[in-house]
Amino acid sequence: MNAYIELTKPNITWLILMSTAVGFVFGSAGGWSWIIALHALAGTALIASGTSALNQWAEWRSDGLMNRTRNRPIPSGRLSPGRAMVFGVALSVAGFSELTLMVNPLAGALGLFTLLSYLFVYTPLKLRSPHATTIGAIPGAMPPLIGYAAASGTLSLDALVLFAILFLWQFPHFQAIAWMYRDDYARAGIRMLPVVEPDGASTARQMLWTSAILVPVSVAPSLLEMTGFWYAAGAVVLGVAFLASAVQVANHKTIPHARGVLVASVIYLPVLYGLMVLDGPVRTRLF
Repeated sequence: MNAYIELTKPNITWLILMSTAVGFVFGSAGGWSWIIALHALAGTALIASGTSALNQWAEWRSDGLMNRTRNRPIPSGRLSPGRAMVFGVALSVAGFSELTLMVNPLAGALGLFTLLSYLFVYTPLKLRSPHATTIGAIPGAMPPLIGYAAASGTLSLDALVLFAILFLWQFPHFQAIAWMYRDDYARAGIRMLPVVEPDGASTARQMLWTSAILVPVSVAPSLLEMTGFWYAAGAVVLGVAFLASAVQVANHKTIPHARGVLVASVIYLPVLYGLMVLDGPVRTRLF
């Protein structure tokens, strides 16, 4: 059972559900149904877990070549590839059905798009091009759209702003991971940017400019009147701190500084979401 749970990557799923919940909160401006919210989160959790399991099934040979992934359930021999595939398909079908039948067809379609683009575009592209990270950031930023669509049955500029914030956040986050484990990725033939250009200059530049763009984009919810002044002020402070960690990487190009960006990214997103909700829907409903 532990091996099956590990296939679902719970440490990533909670971030996905947090992003989905934020989208749902902003999509339900007129009030929400707790039943729909629970179905939206359950469906998203299932389809995200199924995607993770199928991704590990597709990449188990590569995972076996990397130190950080060789103990995953399939390469370690705790689960056979066939069982992992069946498990992943079952979760994915259950998640798509939950979103489509118990929430609405748009939420189901967005969930299916996320799964298909991740598994059939991003995953194979990792062996061919460092631009896979850019492609992968699209399904990676879909959770707030799923949540927004689940609540409102439609999408709007507000939803696209939430998408843009998560889209940009992924670049410094995942490039930091790629930098820290570039020897592993190189051994597995995965063409991450730090592998293709090992001097780190291009990776640092990408982390720098995406962090810089994230600062004004993260303020957009206030400009659209989704949130108030305090969120905007907090977003600027968080964004500048996140950018500063990327500047350190650009200046020093070391693994410890890349780890600093990773830590900053993991702090940044939950705090930003918290400010967004507290100075947005919660403030509106209370006052």
